[in-house]
Amino acid sequence: MTDHFWFWKTAHILSATILFGSGIAIAFFCWFGYRDAMKSRELASLRAVLRLTVIADAWLTAPAVMFQAASGIVLMKSLGWSMTSTWSAAVWGLFILVGLCWLPVVWIQIVLKREAARVSTVEALLPQFHHRFKWWFALGVPAFMAMVLLFYLMVAKPLPVNL
Repeated sequence: MTDHFWFWKTAHILSATILFGSGIAIAFFCWFGYRDAMKSRELASLRAVLRLTVIADAWLTAPAVMFQAASGIVLMKSLGWSMTSTWSAAVWGLFILVGLCWLPVVWIQIVLKREAARVSTVEALLPQFHHRFKWWFALGVPAFMAMVLLFYLMVAKPLPVNL
């Protein structure tokens, strides 16, 4: 293997770690920030959590997603793996599933941030705010499970990589 391969493989693993880690961290601090803000009635803390959630997705998650796709293609081509193999179909299918969950989550986060900025108290948040927040959490569950499965497929390679 060339140095170029090891660079791409290391960068791919690091970006996968950033993607997974930022997802867990965002879910953790947004979920608990929301719960704490609802209990304490502190709108400022809710606004801060939502603002940082949007920033974290923009600065960490989005670049990692783009890099994962690009570096995955580079690695598959470097290894001579088929882009139409069973393994590849499973990996890309899960990657797309994560994206289909994540894109609405990003939109929901932005809407929640804007809604929290418009009100003067936590009590003034409309029921739709809380409904959207439940959807935000619900979409994270299949995305998280798909990411765990992606890690397994990357490490174990239990499916054929070539046709």
